[in-house]
Amino acid sequence: MTDTTSIKHPSPLTLGDFTQAEEPFALFAEWFAEACKSEPNDPNAMSLATVDATGLPDVRMVLMKGYDATGFVFYSHIASQKGRELAANPKAALLFHWKSLKRQVRIRGNVSPVTDAEADDYFATRPKQAQIGAWASKQSQPLESRFAFEQAIAKVAAKHLIGEVPRPPGWSGWRIAPVRFEFWHDRPFRLHDRIEFSRDTLQASWTKTRLYP
Repeated sequence: MTDTTSIKHPSPLTLGDFTQAEEPFALFAEWFAEACKSEPNDPNAMSLATVDATGLPDVRMVLMKGYDATGFVFYSHIASQKGRELAANPKAALLFHWKSLKRQVRIRGNVSPVTDAEADDYFATRPKQAQIGAWASKQSQPLESRFAFEQAIAKVAAKHLIGEVPRPPGWSGWRIAPVRFEFWHDRPFRLHDRIEFSRDTLQASWTKTRLYP
């Protein structure tokens, strides 16, 4: 199971009824704290949706590695498919689905790169084998065989037998700054609760709307 103790997040807001919340980040903190206790695997897993140059959507699972009032952060290779798509169209959607709690959170917003210092700090926390893998992998590029990948890993490992592994220049992270949240909670007979928070700009106040299920 992924260690989520290092993920930065604001203090949870204690709410008897989540539909009474007036601000999305505190509500997310409450739900995420509960998911960390109940989800058997990776409560920080989220679907990341982007679009390619033709407008065709792409979606994959990534791990959220931090969040605060400025947005939600994940890391990967810049030259990966998602990295290329985000460079061309820096907008994305996220989905957290916590099956154990019967809850979902949808998030949409603009995307920006994290700073080099942020990427360096996070990369330094990764297990050494994961750091080596980041150097050996040409993420999203064709791979002739698993053996070829294992050979590449062995070469990088031999180069870094001693000492720290630096962050590859093509490996970094992104921050999704939300302009829209939707909190969904399962109810009997598919009469679910849905609450949406939206704002036109990052400086604007949140508007809350209850949605039909």
